[in-house]
Amino acid sequence: MIALTLAEITSAVGGGLRLDGTQATPDTIVDGSVTTDSREVGAGGIFVAKRGEFDDGHRFAPAAAAQGAALLIVEHPLDLPVPQIVVADSVDALGAFATEVVRRVRALGRLRIVGVTGSNGKTTTKNLLRTVLERVGPTVAARASFNNEVGAPITMLELTNETEFLVAEMGASGIGEIARLVRMARPDVGIVLKVGLAHAGEFGGIEQTVRAKSEMVTELLETDVAVLNADDPRVVPMAGLTAARVVWFGFGESADVRATDIQAHARGTEFTVAVRGGESAQVRFSVLGEHHVMNALAAIAASLELGVPLPAVVDALEQVTLAERWRMQVMGGRDGVTIINDAYNASPDSMSAALKTLAQVKNPGSRTIAVLGEMSELGEFSGEEHDRIGLLAVRLGISQLVIVGQGARRLHITAINEGSWDGESAFVESSDEAFDLVTSSVRPGDTVLVKSSNSAGLRHLGDRLGEWFS
Repeated sequence: MIALTLAEITSAVGGGLRLDGTQATPDTIVDGSVTTDSREVGAGGIFVAKRGEFDDGHRFAPAAAAQGAALLIVEHPLDLPVPQIVVADSVDALGAFATEVVRRVRALGRLRIVGVTGSNGKTTTKNLLRTVLERVGPTVAARASFNNEVGAPITMLELTNETEFLVAEMGASGIGEIARLVRMARPDVGIVLKVGLAHAGEFGGIEQTVRAKSEMVTELLETDVAVLNADDPRVVPMAGLTAARVVWFGFGESADVRATDIQAHARGTEFTVAVRGGESAQVRFSVLGEHHVMNALAAIAASLELGVPLPAVVDALEQVTLAERWRMQVMGGRDGVTIINDAYNASPDSMSAALKTLAQVKNPGSRTIAVLGEMSELGEFSGEEHDRIGLLAVRLGISQLVIVGQGARRLHITAINEGSWDGESAFVESSDEAFDLVTSSVRPGDTVLVKSSNSAGLRHLGDRLGEWFS
């Protein structure tokens, strides 16, 4: 974080400074990292005590103080010998703090900001952009999926006076949340990847999801750039909602940054990227899955707008072997068995893409096994979307389904009721049962996909299978 005095931080967050029992003064400088997790606090750090749904961060303030916190941001005074800023709402204070830090670093004239949103692919695209941009200059990007009202500002607070690029992942579960994050960071380039049914239950329907994702572009200025998915009919109308210049990415001829000659295999995906104006390049992309080509195109388009030459962008992308842990992560290898662990999260779109990839990359003459759990947060769409995935698995010719947990049982029922399929589907209640079933039935050369929403916990099953077949 940039160095600020306690007085400056107090002003930024709109709180009251308390220095009782400390040797600090309003002019004391703090420049440590900011966190809401007391376990991450280091000497000189700032701990924000946030009230959660199930716990209260104020309970962990003593631990943060013991680990060397230089400042606590709290909602009520605590009897601790550490400087404290008392605020009405710690999450609002965190956002205000991030806004001020971004403003100060922006004023130095070198910082460029990219905002990334969409129902799927945010973290992958953010990671790809980080890989490209950090070769050009000091870059800050979110850890894991730090994309909400807490994670996004914590990422912004990692800025220093030397930072040249900030890649801010912006997620939401309701109207107004992306707009709030955009106002904190004020992106020069705003990316909208795809609008699907992920979290549609939380948003209250697909129309509300579209409205929420549109907030990325409605907040952009005429001098900014909106990077939009030309192949998504829900994203295309967003061009009419923004004052920014629009750059399109996709597979179709209308895209400014386009992929052609796509070839997916077990080692990744190869494609040609063509840029409007005539420039093109061959890309050997090691990240598994044709659907990740769209994320790569978005990263390419944004990087070009930030002045990175196409050869440098392609060279950086070709060095990426894993988008993120638990996202199309290739494991295993013993007896030719491949485990694809893609169970960090799941929506109808990402589940469909993963199954299609499984069908594409299997070894000739071998079997495909899909171990699937629930797609959560779909609300009223849950039943029909699990039905659709069951039918898709059958029609793709997946050799074996292993369905885990009651939340995904409807997928299993739909699959076994599909008369055109002569394969099998097994239902089990737990990850342990799934592990036993898969390890006892896998044959040499099989390819196994593990896919579910985070809440189903199958990412750990994927890890176990990967280790077992390593």
